[in-house]
Amino acid sequence: MAEVEIPPYFLCPITLDIMKDPVTISTGITYDRDSIENWIFSLEKITCPVTKQLLFDTELTPNITLRRLIQSWCVLHASQGVERLPTPKAPTSRSQILKLLNDANSPDMQMNCLQRLKSISYQNQANKRCMETVGTAEFLAFLIVQKTLDLESESKQACEVALSILYNLQLSESGVKSISNQEFIEALRRIMQWGSYESRAYAVMLLESILEVTDPAQIVSTINPESFSQCIQILKDEISQKATKATLKVLINICQWGRNRIKAVEAGAVNLLIDLLLDYSDKRACEMILVLLDLLCQCAEGRAELLNHSAGLAIVSKKILRVSQVASEKAVKILYSVSRFSATPGVLQEMLQCGVVAKLCLVLQVDCGIKIKERIREMLKLHSRAWRNSSCIPNNLICSYPS
Repeated sequence: MAEVEIPPYFLCPITLDIMKDPVTISTGITYDRDSIENWIFSLEKITCPVTKQLLFDTELTPNITLRRLIQSWCVLHASQGVERLPTPKAPTSRSQILKLLNDANSPDMQMNCLQRLKSISYQNQANKRCMETVGTAEFLAFLIVQKTLDLESESKQACEVALSILYNLQLSESGVKSISNQEFIEALRRIMQWGSYESRAYAVMLLESILEVTDPAQIVSTINPESFSQCIQILKDEISQKATKATLKVLINICQWGRNRIKAVEAGAVNLLIDLLLDYSDKRACEMILVLLDLLCQCAEGRAELLNHSAGLAIVSKKILRVSQVASEKAVKILYSVSRFSATPGVLQEMLQCGVVAKLCLVLQVDCGIKIKERIREMLKLHSRAWRNSSCIPNNLICSYPS
């Protein structure tokens, strides 16, 4: 294929690959369907890639003439190893989707309709957007709420298929808002409790999307206390990296409001986060764990759990300068909370013995954020009587100790 000279008008302007399903947008430029759908729907671009004109209409019109020319050219060059491109399947129409949604109300036809909807949602981005515009998300959310109230095996099966479709639709912000209600959030919590690993992952990832567009004032009232235990269990099970990160985001969102920090601590979040921090090397995951630990250590209960863990102070200190600027800032902030509000003689001695104070002195010698150094100097000055003359601080670092 690489040795054959391809006519330039057969190539997609975005990827410069030969077009398999040419479609024309409102500006008159033709692109390959997958490429322009990714541009418009996944990357959420609102301009034509070539002309830079605003796209007021995202309808994609099949360029049948060009497609036939490309197919004919492929046939002519078959002897050179060029395979003929198959005729692409047309996107599903609104009327077809509406009929499936209507038929899905019948118990006898429900599973078949759901499986058909699932197949349609996986075909292309155009189908997903069409499904969203005709109300598929609202229908699926309602169905999931009803099915989670029924513990029959058939109901669970239908619920899990509906959930997988809803997640795969990759809803827009307005689509997510349309299903953001207390009943659906509670249904997701029930799935997080008894669903399969896959369904629990979908549930927490949908919950993450909902919390990102929900008014913060509503978060406290919509989150059931049992949600904390379900989130902690998903973290323990380590279903997937995506599920773990989504769960951390959910906890970060809900722990910023009300008494949710204490509820998370009571559910065992601090001990688990420290254990995860001991094992994780993924940069983003470590950052999120430290962000969450910082939130939890802003309450006395969280700091107490951190100090009760034998590796709490040591692992937080270890992550400074080893992960990222964000991670270092959060780790220093955690230590600052402990030294400011929970600094008993025993805690101060432990910070010396496990190398926390030496690490803080080291940070003052390297190039890092101004905020980090300001907090460290404040900590070291605050406890200079207990730390300054300790033999636990190496001589090459004691010179950094602020006077």
